[in-house]
Amino acid sequence: MNIIKTDLQDCFMIEPKIFDDGRGSFFESFNQKIFKEKTGLDIQFVQDNQSISQKGVLRGLHIQKGEFSQSKLVRVIQGKVLDVVVDVRENSPTFGKSFSCILSCENNKQLFIPKHFLHGFSVLEDNTIFAYKCDNFYHKDSEDGVLYNDINLNIDWKLTEEEIIVSEKDKELKFFKEFKM
Repeated sequence: MNIIKTDLQDCFMIEPKIFDDGRGSFFESFNQKIFKEKTGLDIQFVQDNQSISQKGVLRGLHIQKGEFSQSKLVRVIQGKVLDVVVDVRENSPTFGKSFSCILSCENNKQLFIPKHFLHGFSVLEDNTIFAYKCDNFYHKDSEDGVLYNDINLNIDWKLTEEEIIVSEKDKELKFFKEFKM
């Protein structure tokens, strides 16, 4: 497993070592010991989630706040997404900066997202299965977020505005300048 630093502090890409032969392929999707050795982070995942979405669906930008903040390890089992994170840790040298990457069933890459990061993804293929591990349990009263199309973040979601399908709840999120941790 190859762990690569991103431009955002404590945010890492994970590329698995894939073993192929005539029967198919195999890879280790997560190894806590290797992750801790290479990042210095001791993460204990407690919840796995999965969604299935059609092309054009945009989920985000979401966050869990307070004692229910979550680190996540995200990946795509089927299909393809553009995954986006924004650092909202006020004392971080990368505060307000974003990082995006393509996650797909072809590249098998994963993104580790630390606590106090906004997270979202746009679905680039039909029937995409998106899976993620969390190090804290979901708590409805702790959820918050920022509008996906906030001009101050200037995120290119790799979809036209006409293609984007957003939930009513996500349409009501605040602007980044109004967001407070």
